[in-house]
Amino acid sequence: MPRPDPKSLVSFFSRALSSFQSSPDAFRVLCTLPHASDPAPRPPAHPVGHLVVLDSSFNPPTRAHAGMARAALDDGARLLLLLSVNNADKAPKPAGFPVRLAMMDAMGRQLLEEAGSGLQVDLAVTTMPFFHDKARALAQSGFYGAPPTTTFLAGFDTLVRVFDAKYYGGDDGMRQALGPFFAGGAKLRVTARPDERWGGAEEQRALAERLVQGEEGVSVVEGMMEDEGVSSSQVRDVVGKGGMLVSWWGRR
Repeated sequence: MPRPDPKSLVSFFSRALSSFQSSPDAFRVLCTLPHASDPAPRPPAHPVGHLVVLDSSFNPPTRAHAGMARAALDDGARLLLLLSVNNADKAPKPAGFPVRLAMMDAMGRQLLEEAGSGLQVDLAVTTMPFFHDKARALAQSGFYGAPPTTTFLAGFDTLVRVFDAKYYGGDDGMRQALGPFFAGGAKLRVTARPDERWGGAEEQRALAERLVQGEEGVSVVEGMMEDEGVSSSQVRDVVGKGGMLVSWWGRR
């Protein structure tokens, strides 16, 4: 698959993002991989049985992002790399959104090369900061036709935020938001990784059980490789201190 010129790709995403932000849309697919020289969205020709959604700030994409997507993809699944341009907690810095989208494109290409033929990867943006709102905007867009079974990928810190009532105005608001989200068939696949704040995988599983209170739509899996546990914030911290990073996403 030919690789596009990085500057041209950033320019494309800048124009596409500007068009999206000037519209009333809450969700839009900007392009579908694989694509040739002219990126464009490509709605599925056949019903999508399973849509895997990697929703992140991608600032930058990391080996952890690639590993989460790689482990979750099954036969016939379609991958959606989703960037929120209004994030509940994170300001848009240091990398601008068009640059992040270009990096997402590069990561998607790497995953395509590993998966071989058959996989399609959509790059999309949304103004919705919360999973339940994103799922609704995705379904209402009509891009995938009949809503497929949708699995959202997340790290453990995201799971903690999803089940934090402060983001919903209290416990009742959280139940009203997450109840329809899971009842509609959405799933949350959480990748545990050793973390100073949350502990090891077993500690995270125990905390997850307390948080989700029996919600069957949530599953917790362990990361496949220790070095895939590097987060975007850790990457930015190393770079900010003048450190070097080699192969910070994808396989070595």
